Amino acid sequence: MRSDPFDKLTDRYDAWYDSDQGSKIFAIEVACLRELLGDRGGSWLEVGVGTGRFAKALRIVDGLDASLPMLGLAAARGIRGVAACGESLPYLEACLDGVLLVVTICFLDDPASVLNQCARVLTKDGSLIVGIVPADSAWGRCYRKQGREGHPFYAIAKFYSCDEVIGMAERAGFVLDEARSCLFGRPGEAVERCETSRTGVVAEAGFVALRFSSREKAKAGSSKQPPARGEPQPP
Repeated sequence: MRSDPFDKLTDRYDAWYDSDQGSKIFAIEVACLRELLGDRGGSWLEVGVGTGRFAKALRIVDGLDASLPMLGLAAARGIRGVAACGESLPYLEACLDGVLLVVTICFLDDPASVLNQCARVLTKDGSLIVGIVPADSAWGRCYRKQGREGHPFYAIAKFYSCDEVIGMAERAGFVLDEARSCLFGRPGEAVERCETSRTGVVAEAGFVALRFSSREKAKAGSSKQPPARGEPQPP
């Protein structure tokens, strides 16, 4: 997991969430993720917890990040932080009920290793939830352009499509269980805080949340079919 420039620009990163646009986008994404979390209890970990904004909003108390300055702000929000890399999670096998990664995949040096680690630490009935900005969405294209122009965070990011992330998760032993999409406006347009997420992987959505379960759980009798990839679903 990459910590630089997050170590140097922690305050700038965190302040975005308090901006007018940032606070609205954050509220939309949290609502989307909450739809997938539901009332699930148990022990959850956010990998790439950053400054703890999502973990606190989603009532996840444990977080892991490579950036000590980020973890300092997360601790102030009540998050029990662990300084470590996602490629080598310091947790016992099958000890967690859920793992959350929100806009973390794009900053990983080795996402396949991180997903394998997630599979290792999750219980058989555990869930993995991954939130991404799809590379082929208007927001993904905008951020990639900003990265090419020198934006300190997006310059080190590698954005993936939903199909690419689903494929990586499947190779790590996961099965797509459910997906929700949100952020349907385009960059530069006014963001509406009250926007509702839609079921499935919706083309051009600026944020997509994917929930996975273990392949073993699926083989044990789960009859639920995953949403069609890349096809709009009704709200």
